[in-house]
Amino acid sequence: MSVGSVHSGKDGDTDASPLSRSRDESPAEIEERLREEKRIRLKVDFRLCTIAGLLCSLNLLDSGIISSASVTSMLHDLALDQGNRYSVSILIFTVASVCFQLPATLAVRILGPRSFFALITFSFGLITLCTAFIHTWKEMILMRVLLGIAMSGIYPGLALLISSWYRREELQLRFAFLQCGEVTVLATGGIVNFGLNHLDGQGGLKGWQWMYVVQGLVACLVGIATYWWIVDFPEYSDRSFLFLTKDEAHIATSRIQSDRGDVILTPFSWPEVFRHFLDPKLYGFALSFFLLNLVSTSLSYFLPIILQNGMGFSTNKAILLSAPPYYYAVIPVIISSRIGDKYRLRGPVISFNSLCLIAGFIMLGFADQVTVRYIGVYLATGAYVSNWAALNGYQASNITGQWKRSVVAASVAACNGLGGVAGSFIVRQQEAPRYLTAIWISISSHIFIICIVAAFSVFFYIANSKQKAGKKVIEETDGFRYTY
Repeated sequence: MSVGSVHSGKDGDTDASPLSRSRDESPAEIEERLREEKRIRLKVDFRLCTIAGLLCSLNLLDSGIISSASVTSMLHDLALDQGNRYSVSILIFTVASVCFQLPATLAVRILGPRSFFALITFSFGLITLCTAFIHTWKEMILMRVLLGIAMSGIYPGLALLISSWYRREELQLRFAFLQCGEVTVLATGGIVNFGLNHLDGQGGLKGWQWMYVVQGLVACLVGIATYWWIVDFPEYSDRSFLFLTKDEAHIATSRIQSDRGDVILTPFSWPEVFRHFLDPKLYGFALSFFLLNLVSTSLSYFLPIILQNGMGFSTNKAILLSAPPYYYAVIPVIISSRIGDKYRLRGPVISFNSLCLIAGFIMLGFADQVTVRYIGVYLATGAYVSNWAALNGYQASNITGQWKRSVVAASVAACNGLGGVAGSFIVRQQEAPRYLTAIWISISSHIFIICIVAAFSVFFYIANSKQKAGKKVIEETDGFRYTY
């Protein structure tokens, strides 16, 4: 039994809009309504993608602070330089986050985005601020657990909210906007940390403590602003502060309903939630994110250490040189996402990005010149950032139903986090300057991603062929076809 209905054109596509399908409208009226749709979409972009990028950057703000602080006196001051304590401090954050991601994602739907994101963002800022005043590695472990719980709903909650507001052919670019905000803030944070480290000894605080104080206060202020800045789900957009009129909200929900037929939220029940774990696609998407985050964690947390111990840069230069690769990543993520959305391509874009990452890690691991190795960091960083947007567009384009979106968003976030657990241990400092374990695991993980995409493409092609022949209803939605 189908839960919705859409009107499909080519694979993964639908008619342009419910507003453009009326047979009673003249071409001029259709053009005017399409202009109105575009205006509303830009309005949503400005309100949602801006704050989403800023909030998602908090997911990397922590890694930016602790990675920059790791090449200062922090490891010695807190006795984190003994054994695997530093890696454990990274691991425990991820474990705490993974454990709370499903309930946190469901809470976004139950509490509403405004209250939920404002609360957890302010909490994150407060915990970050308090981290500046700890004295032992055990206290650091406790703060990392609290940070992981506070941050558990950021990524899956934002992925759910964004996928609820846009048609499938618009999703990857919006996830790219989110990533641009995230990596830009992360890169800028590296430069800020470079400056804050020069405050070492001022006010009785060391450089790493200033990093936590300043950025914790900023996060608290962002949390307060979030309550008024962020928007609710499309069907409740009138609850948002100074956002859409009732007519604009109707247009926004109508265009989503025509695309995949899942605007209306079905009643919550645990059986409804758990039945979505029977869909094998969920596990393929989740495994892809696990493999991707093996790389992103190893680079984001350990890049300053790699630059310092692996390439011979000083502490301040290692912090400063961590920033440019993230600024560069904005270019490939926007270009690849525009191509992916325009041509309804998901698999080929993911595969191309994976090949670029493999090339980058080959340069990083096997070249002799420091310049070539550093260029490899650029390639690898741009590729994994681009694939984060591409994989999100991939999974969000091929599922329907609000609770299923919640389940998939939480599941891929959890496996993304588990990839972080593994990624926190693959960079072994005793393997400097080559770090061959991290190099080979990163290369292998993206060969595996290419294989998963190829398997999905075959599956989606067969399913779409059956749907065209009238032999199959995909995702319990009449007219729905996979995008690959």
